Amino acid sequence: MAPISLILSFFLFISPALSTNSEGNALHALRSRFKDPTNVLQSWDPTLVNPCTWFHVTCDSNNHVIRLDLGNSNISGTLGPEVGQLQHLQYLELYMNDISGKIPKELGNLKSLVSMDMYQNKLEGEIPKSFANLKSLKF
Repeated sequence: MAPISLILSFFLFISPALSTNSEGNALHALRSRFKDPTNVLQSWDPTLVNPCTWFHVTCDSNNHVIRLDLGNSNISGTLGPEVGQLQHLQYLELYMNDISGKIPKELGNLKSLVSMDMYQNKLEGEIPKSFANLKSLKF
């Protein structure tokens, strides 16, 4: 019986880390889409389990990513669907960069999003219909 309780304890211990790591994986995938000439994303190390230690990332007491502050960071590239995996995200600050392309429809998955600033970029196309799901969005 001891091996079963040991296995269960292992999964209970590792479960929060896996959740946080999925957010870290999403952020790292997002980082791979960006050119970062001033190295503002240098702390985004995919080998760390917890992205809450990364610069420009804020987490809640449960280690869920709730804020991404990359405004005026001199980054360029495109947004990808992975940003929609940050289920607890409340603030998305991407203003005054050189981000181009279409706005991913997956942003509509961010049901906790309160504020999204993406002005002064080179985004194109229509606002995705999925934005109708953003009931908490105020700004």
